[in-house]
Order: sequence, then structure tokens, then C-alpha cells
Amino acid sequence: MNKYLDIAPQVREALDNNRPVVALESTIISHGMPYPQNVETALAVEQVIRDHGAVPATIAILGGKLKCGLSTEEITYLGKKGTEIVKTSRRDVPVVLSKKMDGATTVATTMMIANMAGVKIFATGGIGGVHRGAEATMDISADLEELASTPVMVVCAGAKAILDLGLTLEYLETKGVPVIGYGTSKLPAFYTRESGFGVDYRLDTPEEVAQAFDAQRKCGLHTGMLIANPIPEAFSMDAARINGAIDAAVQEASAQGISGKDTTPFLLAKVKELTGGESLEANIQLVYHNAKVAAQVACQLCTL
Repeated sequence: MNKYLDIAPQVREALDNNRPVVALESTIISHGMPYPQNVETALAVEQVIRDHGAVPATIAILGGKLKCGLSTEEITYLGKKGTEIVKTSRRDVPVVLSKKMDGATTVATTMMIANMAGVKIFATGGIGGVHRGAEATMDISADLEELASTPVMVVCAGAKAILDLGLTLEYLETKGVPVIGYGTSKLPAFYTRESGFGVDYRLDTPEEVAQAFDAQRKCGLHTGMLIANPIPEAFSMDAARINGAIDAAVQEASAQGISGKDTTPFLLAKVKELTGGESLEANIQLVYHNAKVAAQVACQLCTL
């Protein structure tokens, strides 16, 4: 057993008894929105998963321990501390552990810890990817490398719309990561239901998705699988409006010299400001929807 790994009792019981479990990240709590909205949203996402028959396992690093499953008190702690918590990708893990620090896990690190614990499905908002201008900056999210090497299914609303979606898809294709549209043949663009890009395959039911992932795992393909689940139509934003806000945010980030791990939080905050908070509400709703689908797929996977 990994001496750093701490699996919550309710998650351990579910895993030991072949009951469905869905992992959740913690960066969205500490860096995604202000307190108390961050805590309220995190607890609501966990409840969505329970309501659809699965056990939630929010993941973080607390006191130098890889935590798979958090209590309400621990989620509240992360929410109150906010950006004081280290945004932790794979590269940050050794120092955060050795110094017994607290870390909010990104998509990459959440996948890594989920896999260590035996959790197969993870719901998030959107993955990181290839940033705009990456041909000059080489700014490519570690999320893509994790998808290439860690056999965890990620249910999301596509890559974050602030990214270069075309290059992100090309990168995933090179790494052999299947991109599955859930009920769609077009890649969702996070805030909107469609981008101009297609997905590899369209699957329409939780059973079909579970069967594809089961086949991937049982034949020894050790990549992740990306399930692109469009934002519900009622919360989808006007494409022209959101794309205009994103373009303005990208230009401002460039002008201010924002780079590296600060880029995504800056852009998301700026887009929220430019849309009068509408983008944040869309973000919350798509996370709820992804949690629902992930729980449904997890339930089906346990029957195979």
C-alpha cells in the first residue's frame, strides 16, 4: 500500500464491494470560485453523484496525504483557504507530500490519485489542453500526458474553451486517447454545446460508454478515455459572446505576461468578469451534468 494514500472509509467500502465510485477534483474548490459558493457547489456535485447511485470521492492532498474522499469539513477547509492552497499538478506532488503541505489537485493529479486508489471514473468541468499560441510557448497542459498514460475515464464538457481545441484534439490523437462524444458527434466547447471539431466516436448511453471503457481496460490499453458531454442546452452560452470574451481575456493575459499555471485561473476569472458572471453559472451547471453522467456510467461499469 502506498504510505501516502488515504482512502476514506466510505470509498474503500464501495471499492471493496464493487460499488460505483466517481472521483472529483479539488482545484475547482480552491481556485475555481469564491467562498462559500465553492463549498456549496462541491457538496452539491457530490450529492448529484449520490442521487444517481454512486459514491463521490473528492480528491486532494491534505497534510502531505493523498486523500481519496473528503469529509464536509475538509471540503469547507479547502474552500475557505482558497488560493492559499497549492494548485497541484503531477510535478508538484513530491514537494507537497514531503513538506506535508495541502494541495488542490488538477485533472492530471486527480487522475493519478484516483488510479492509485482503484477509482476508474472521474467527473470534472473541462480538461486542460494545448494553449493558444503553444507553437511559440509550448504551453501544453499536463492533463493530456496523464490521459495518455493513466487508465481513468474523464467525463467533461470538452477542453476548456480558452484553449486551442484543434491542437488539443491532435495531441490526444497522437497519444492514442479515445475522444467519445456523449450523444454528439461534435466536440463540445465547454460553455457551448458544439465546436467546429468532430470527436472520434459518438456513444449515446451509459451502457455503451461503460462497455467501451471495459473493453479498453481488459485488452490492456493503458490510456485514459475522454467522454465529451455537452453542457445542457438551457445553460449553453451564445457562441459569439463567449468567444469574444475569451479572445479579449487571451489578449489581456498576453499583455500582462501571464504564463504557466497562472494562465487558466486568470483567463477563467477574466471571462467571468466580461460575461457578468454568466460563464461561472454555465461552469457550475456543466459540472453537475458531468457528475450525473459519470455516476450513470460508473453504475453500468460495475455490472460488467
